[in-house]
Amino acid sequence: MHRMRVHFVSFVLALVWVSSLGGAAVAQSQPSNPVIAGGWWQIAGNPNLGLLTGPQQQPVDFSIWQAADGTWQLWSCIRGTNCGGFTRLFHRWEGTDLKTANWTPMGVAMLADPSLGEQLGGLQAPHVVRHDGVWYMVYGDFVRICLARSLDGKTFTRVLNDNGQPNLFEGPFLNTRDAMLFRHGGLWLCYYCGSQLTPPYHCAVFCRTSADLKYWSEPMFVCAGGTASSPATLGDAECPFVLQRNGWFYMFRNQIYGPGALNTQYASRDPFSFGVGHDRYRIGTLPVAAPEIVYDNGKYFIAALNPNLDGIRVARLHWTP
Repeated sequence: MHRMRVHFVSFVLALVWVSSLGGAAVAQSQPSNPVIAGGWWQIAGNPNLGLLTGPQQQPVDFSIWQAADGTWQLWSCIRGTNCGGFTRLFHRWEGTDLKTANWTPMGVAMLADPSLGEQLGGLQAPHVVRHDGVWYMVYGDFVRICLARSLDGKTFTRVLNDNGQPNLFEGPFLNTRDAMLFRHGGLWLCYYCGSQLTPPYHCAVFCRTSADLKYWSEPMFVCAGGTASSPATLGDAECPFVLQRNGWFYMFRNQIYGPGALNTQYASRDPFSFGVGHDRYRIGTLPVAAPEIVYDNGKYFIAALNPNLDGIRVARLHWTP
């Protein structure tokens, strides 16, 4: 029954996508490959958190977007801080141009709130999208995926559910995390990852759908295993980032952080199928960690962690052929 549900949703979204072309556009027959073009420039470093600064803290998973006033915003999860618990909090930077280096540190942006059911120090992987004049942020609290929103793209307030908590859903497996929102066919698609303690898949990417950001479908198993899989880690399918381009859905799936960083890319016609247990949709790899793709003024950019996990950098991204 669950398998039939997944196929039905995919079929409906495919019909919506085809009708939106209006017969005028022609989808690209083969997927392109993302290629890093030119050098990197660093936009954020390892911030001073005052009393919360930890001796081995690291800026990790992040999100980049433009606020209502046109400034660029960057929020990153800083791990290894002195905030207690799981040691993670969100820090904010602001820049005037995506193509300039060394954005201004704006201080701690959010701390976990245990009174709302969040795990102490458990904030993970913010991701922000704008829709109908509202900025929505999904993030993890080390157990659940939660939601906040903003009217100016800078100040975010948690969206509380009927139970008075900010969570949208949790599970189905250990440490639900690394959520991202993708708008398609009139629905919200939320991609995220979770870890399992038993083979064959130690980590996997899942997707849920919603019409209103309140009620969500059951999880769909969309990417796991293949050559990107590693039996030695619970994080071989982290930080999923999905975009649509010329009729193809591209997923960036992360395996390795720090020196030797590695990210695998997949291309599929179906936003719910990027390969489980096979490499049919795999198109290549990039030596980056936790990338986010930004589209600005007709150009693509890639943002990623510094190799030594001491900041965040940006470069141009081209597509070939």
